[in-house]
Amino acid sequence: MNIYSKKQQWKLLLAAIAMLIVLSSLWYTNILVNKIANQEREQVKLWAGAIQNKATLVNLTGVLFDKISKEERNRIEIWAEATKRIITSTNQDATNFYLQIIGKNETIPVIVTDENEKIINYRNIKFEKGVDSTKFLLMQLDSMKKTHDPIDLSIHVTKKITWNHKLYYQDSEIFSELKRVLDDLIKSFISEIVVNSASVPVIYTDSTQQTIIAHGNLNPEDVVTPNYLEKMIEQMRGQNEPIPITLSNNNMQYIFYKDSDLLQQLKYYPFFQFGIIGIFILIAYYLFSTSRKVEQNQVWVGMAKETAHQLGTPLSSLMAWVEYLKTKAIEPSTIKELTKDIDRLETITERFSKIGSEPKLEKSNLTETINHSVDYLKVRISKKVEITTHFYQSIPVFAQFNASLLSWVLENIIKNAVDAMQGTGKIDIYVINQTQFIYIDISDSGTGISKNKQKTIFEPGFTTKKRGWGLGLSLSKRIIENYHKGKIFVKQSNEKGTTFRIVLNK
Repeated sequence: MNIYSKKQQWKLLLAAIAMLIVLSSLWYTNILVNKIANQEREQVKLWAGAIQNKATLVNLTGVLFDKISKEERNRIEIWAEATKRIITSTNQDATNFYLQIIGKNETIPVIVTDENEKIINYRNIKFEKGVDSTKFLLMQLDSMKKTHDPIDLSIHVTKKITWNHKLYYQDSEIFSELKRVLDDLIKSFISEIVVNSASVPVIYTDSTQQTIIAHGNLNPEDVVTPNYLEKMIEQMRGQNEPIPITLSNNNMQYIFYKDSDLLQQLKYYPFFQFGIIGIFILIAYYLFSTSRKVEQNQVWVGMAKETAHQLGTPLSSLMAWVEYLKTKAIEPSTIKELTKDIDRLETITERFSKIGSEPKLEKSNLTETINHSVDYLKVRISKKVEITTHFYQSIPVFAQFNASLLSWVLENIIKNAVDAMQGTGKIDIYVINQTQFIYIDISDSGTGISKNKQKTIFEPGFTTKKRGWGLGLSLSKRIIENYHKGKIFVKQSNEKGTTFRIVLNK
């Protein structure tokens, strides 16, 4: 029958189609991943370009503030110089000019001290209500000392007298307000890097690429893990070149980024999907296979029970006829042969009745059972077939088995061997007694079994004969593996013959 060869071909065809579907899906998914990756990289480039432009704007704003700061310093130096000259000047016009210069400073707070750091003059200081003026001036002086270097205000009154005054100042209110705007702009810039990061994880570092200023789109639980951010920077550096940023302090800073989690998940999603589908298919196959085997077992049991039942009635009748013939003048040899056939039918009926029920395994003499089966078959097969048993020791070999069912297995294998040799050849039966197992090897000198059929021959319905049901080896497999918890398989097969091995638990 070609049912199993066709089944194998269908399996290969379906496997090829499934593989083609998987490869096609992976190929198409890879195209989608690449498209999304390219789109995401373009978005990151646009975002990075916008960040760079804004950084340039912030940097230009910082440069402008530096210029304003220098300009205010220059104004204070001019104011200090005018103060020195107004004291030493004898020209009334020059004095008026210097007074005009001094009077134009209406925004920059200044404090003048003598050589003992005692406040002798101040300008543009706004006192707070309810605060002692002296203490407030001292506080302002400390603040000015920390903010800017003082301007030397050495005034040579005479050749022998010099006033070593110092002039302290701080940024004007306008400049301070603009500076706060710049600081807010820088903070806003950093916040924008983190928030508007095109949904990709980012890390913002200083010029050393070690100190982390800010980060975004990272799992908060992972961030607290030691060395996580450092490892993430290395991972990001491997994926993309960091974006350099220059701000108002003229220090280079860097933005590191990598592919979004969505893109990462999409890359591995097909494998996860096919894994789940594969597990589902395996479970479904297992359930269907188990269901099919249960159904086959029910068919086997039903057929066997029905066969035993059908044989029971004529067998009882034959037994009665034999007893009747014994009372008549019938040749004893004839009655003896009829009795043998009836005994054989009883054995067959017993075998079929045991299918589907738990057989009773008894410790029995294995060599005796084998010899009994061989003796029975020798007179019923071709005389050109030689059957030889090989028991390496004359000591009987005992094992746990059901003699009736094991004989059935031996008869099936030997009959198949006779058919394979076309009624001419040699059959050798070897019994190998090991510590835990007993091996029964049945070898014939037939044409052999091809490798692609060595497993299929045990399937129900498989046969190479023109006439036959293909149930012998399938039934033998069930008897050995299901009932005896052993093994039966093709040990070896080639053009010189085939060897079947039966493994029984000792």
